[in-house]
Amino acid sequence: MAGTASRAANTGRRERLRAETTAEIKDVALELMASGGPEAITLRAIAREMGMTANAIYGYFATRDDLVTVLIGDVYTELADAVDTAWESASAESPAARIQGWAGAFRNWALANPEGFRLVYGDPVPGYDTPHGGAAPEAAHRVCAGLTALAAAAWPYAEHLHESSEFEWSDFDPGLVDKVRADFPGLPPAAVALALRIWGRLHGLVSLEVYGHLRIQTTSPDKLFREEVTQLVRSLDIPLRS
Repeated sequence: MAGTASRAANTGRRERLRAETTAEIKDVALELMASGGPEAITLRAIAREMGMTANAIYGYFATRDDLVTVLIGDVYTELADAVDTAWESASAESPAARIQGWAGAFRNWALANPEGFRLVYGDPVPGYDTPHGGAAPEAAHRVCAGLTALAAAAWPYAEHLHESSEFEWSDFDPGLVDKVRADFPGLPPAAVALALRIWGRLHGLVSLEVYGHLRIQTTSPDKLFREEVTQLVRSLDIPLRS
């Protein structure tokens, strides 16, 4: 009995140490990216920073691409969790509050995780071979579904603004179309285009801020972003209070 307990304790200790080392490898990879760009992410560089041998680090990640895929999956999932929580926390009776909450959560996550933002939405890692279906398909689908939910919430107010829309389902990725039509039956192609335009407005300012391009022009990027989201809501004829 004592031997079994000892073996279990040793196994638990090894698993804990492995998890801690894996987390440190990922942290160091993002630090290297922050200081040297995406090309700085190499297993040898990480091993050197951690005082490990190159062979030892291969026991955690067989290739650099394996590590990058895990990193993208982690940061994308964190983003999906953040915006999903903001959406669910806002009143379902207030599309304006849901858009503002989702947008604020996206910006807050990006500013708190600039290297993660750059990894997912910015600088490509040189030579990285993206897995078939994407590096983080589940998280990407959740973020896309959240954007479509924003458009679906806005659509009863904004539909009259898009009566002349010429978008058809064939204008969009078939996988996206299948998901939208399953999750939001009755939503037209113009609403999907609206979701992408909302994304463009939110992503544009956040990207400028993460990359430091607003630093010279304004001391109040938060005020600029809030104003942009307010004007976005107004442009969709959504009441700011409901």
